[in-house]
Amino acid sequence: MKVAALAAGAYSASVLRSAMGTAIIAPIWLGSGGRWPSQPVLKLHFLRGTVSGFMALSFFYAITKLPLAEAIAISFVAPLIALYLAAVWLGEVIRKESILASILGLAGTVVIVSGRLGEAEYQTETLLGLGAIFFSAMLYAMNFIIIRKQALVSSPAEATTFHSGVACLVLLVFAPWFFTLPEPAALRDIAISAGLTVAGAFALTWAYARAEAQVLMPMEYSGFLWAALFGWVFFAERVTATTVAGAILIVAGCLLVARRKKQPLPSEQAAI
Repeated sequence: MKVAALAAGAYSASVLRSAMGTAIIAPIWLGSGGRWPSQPVLKLHFLRGTVSGFMALSFFYAITKLPLAEAIAISFVAPLIALYLAAVWLGEVIRKESILASILGLAGTVVIVSGRLGEAEYQTETLLGLGAIFFSAMLYAMNFIIIRKQALVSSPAEATTFHSGVACLVLLVFAPWFFTLPEPAALRDIAISAGLTVAGAFALTWAYARAEAQVLMPMEYSGFLWAALFGWVFFAERVTATTVAGAILIVAGCLLVARRKKQPLPSEQAAI
């Protein structure tokens, strides 16, 4: 998606990815006996699809401005933000561990951002990327809360279909101003990304149905290592000491929260 977003723009790449993802998953949902959901469930689908659409768009825009490893590291603050949203929307109690975790997450974010601003050659581009990734992280946190509710009333195939379909429809509103048809090479990359998105959604659903969230969630932080590797291999992006240090602080905060006793979350489907 970074290659496609650089070639065609984050908006066009995001719209086409959602459209292709819908084309992949919708026949699977319908073929398995999928039916039109009830109005309350449909509202959840539309809410999640809207949030996810802008979450993905802002994230893909951010990675055109920032190295992959830095963008992924900063996005790790989403679970910490979700704690406070859960307190407001779900009435959950904020524990002392959560407050300490938030402090660690904030410190890690400050370390990463300070290092990025200290070395940035293009301050405006860097600030745009940082703003976009923070906005995406906020929406990602909202997504956590919506998924908790959605997974109780919807099958994985149905949720994934509406996740992609609604995101596509919402983003299409801006097509007259921002959409451009990418070159064939970019379309190929977007198609691959759409397939990976659907596969990832089902892989996460399968995993969360078989193990507790507190066991699985820490595995998500291995994404930083993959982002650092792929950023270096494909884009010659170097990983700075401040990025590593900040990521360690953020992950430590998230692991601190994950260690507390809790009930496993309902099937937490696809992130982006």
